[in-house]
Amino acid sequence: MRELLFASCPTALWIMTVIHVVFMVLLFTKYKATKQKIFILTFDIAFGLFYDAFVLALGTILPEGGLLLALSRLRYVFHGMLIPLIFVICAYGLDAKGLVMKLVWVLTGVLIALGIADGCVRQIGVETVAGVCRYASVSAPAWAEIVNSLLTFGTVIPLMIVGIIVWIKQKTPHLFLAGFLMFAFSGLGAACLELMFYISMYGEVLMTAFFYLYACKKSAKA
Repeated sequence: MRELLFASCPTALWIMTVIHVVFMVLLFTKYKATKQKIFILTFDIAFGLFYDAFVLALGTILPEGGLLLALSRLRYVFHGMLIPLIFVICAYGLDAKGLVMKLVWVLTGVLIALGIADGCVRQIGVETVAGVCRYASVSAPAWAEIVNSLLTFGTVIPLMIVGIIVWIKQKTPHLFLAGFLMFAFSGLGAACLELMFYISMYGEVLMTAFFYLYACKKSAKA
């Protein structure tokens, strides 16, 4: 299995990149047709995940250095900027309105600012794994590590909790599955730390898919 993962990684990264592009097209088309904000929010997250996969895929053909370093730095910035939008999707799932929704947007805005700052100050270094040259996190200030942990686990766990509530009230498991599969594949990645970045990306694709399915169902009821 380990050998299969190493062998499939370069090709799978390009396939994942294309899949995210497909989701972006579907989401933007739905947004233009419905004007439902949940579609553009999911589009933004899909764009961040697309960019992540694209830069990693470029690592199969680009050498280390200026261009790949610059693109990789932006990858960390986009991650910090777009992942907090999961909180807003959770709020839409709970049909939050008025003051509650405003507070969620304020919290999200603060996390976006912190996430961007984290992406800018984090030290990254080159490593080559399974034929992929990528810039991985090397070190960061203590506050940035806290922000990163919050963006990694502080979004997925609330997503699963909200997903359970939505599943019970709206009879749809999509939000829960989006969070659970992202969490599960991140956990599976811990079994092969060298390829954790790659294995967790399967969870990202599935998360985007279930976000899209939920947005479609939510829009149909609007």
